[in-house]
Amino acid sequence: MAYKISQKQAHLFYQALLDKNTAYEGVFFVGVKTTGVFCRPACPAKKPKFINCEFFNTAQAALLASFRPCLRCRPLSPPYQVSEKVSALVEAVEKNPLKKWKNADFAALSIDSSTVRRQFKKRFGMTFVEYARARRMGIAFKQIRQGASVTEAQLNTGYESSSGFRDAFSKIMGSVPSKLSKNQQILSAAWLDTPLGSMLVISDDEALYLLEFVDRRGLEREIMVLRSRLNAGILPGDTAPIRSVSKELSAYFERKLKNFRTPLHLLGSAFQQSVWEALLAIPYGERRSYAEQAKALGKPQAYRAVANANGANRLAIIVPCHRIINSNGELGGYGGGLARKEWLLKHEKSN
Repeated sequence: MAYKISQKQAHLFYQALLDKNTAYEGVFFVGVKTTGVFCRPACPAKKPKFINCEFFNTAQAALLASFRPCLRCRPLSPPYQVSEKVSALVEAVEKNPLKKWKNADFAALSIDSSTVRRQFKKRFGMTFVEYARARRMGIAFKQIRQGASVTEAQLNTGYESSSGFRDAFSKIMGSVPSKLSKNQQILSAAWLDTPLGSMLVISDDEALYLLEFVDRRGLEREIMVLRSRLNAGILPGDTAPIRSVSKELSAYFERKLKNFRTPLHLLGSAFQQSVWEALLAIPYGERRSYAEQAKALGKPQAYRAVANANGANRLAIIVPCHRIINSNGELGGYGGGLARKEWLLKHEKSN
């Protein structure tokens, strides 16, 4: 189960990393931004600065964030011993992370695919195919974040068709449970193309849960958090809210719509929800500072907390966190990138 690492936990994990504390083995993994690898807590390598660390509670989350396993501490092996066959497959993937594995590939290595599947699932919480797919998609995500187009990332990672690439993207977000309990639900996910880039939308039959640009950093973990908190599987699909927001986004970009009416599900704390409701109250074409937003909520000293809640918004454009800027007139931050924020503000102001 994946969850979002808080700032407090990140500092705790960083201290454990400095101490090479083996008590934290299996509790977290650390991605090192400067090298692109992820390690276990007791890795013997030179310790990075805190600012260059990104913490994850599962190896799969680290893979989806485009980090590769460290060759020194081998985070997919210790602290548990794995068979030589599993280790050989992990090394084979790292030699060629873009390879699409088939049954013939296992036979060539004298490895039984069903045995490997069970061993990977037991040790790592994912099958070998899921691991290999996560590595490929992690590379694609990284390329998109670095400026490559979705089509370029798709072709660079070996997907000949956009539908295959999008299907693979959807598969990392969950599968239908063999038996649904009373508390489990299935959410639908779709890929939308907009003038500002591709967006991912997730909904149930009644409301939207997520609308984000696919190159937003941390999107993969937000999806995992959504799955975890709702105990839900996320599958490719089509729902009334998805069809509704697709039409409304087209109208918005064509300057024919200013207020979205697709039902929303604001999944967050009471404070976060109050911040998002305040964002929805900002008129089209207008801007507010973080300080003004905090004051409107009756919490004038809580502008930092307000800014954090804005950053946790999962419904880009519709819940208009792009309308919040710094008091000095500078843009401030935006999960979808400052270029998009500037475009959205100009788009609304000119209309």
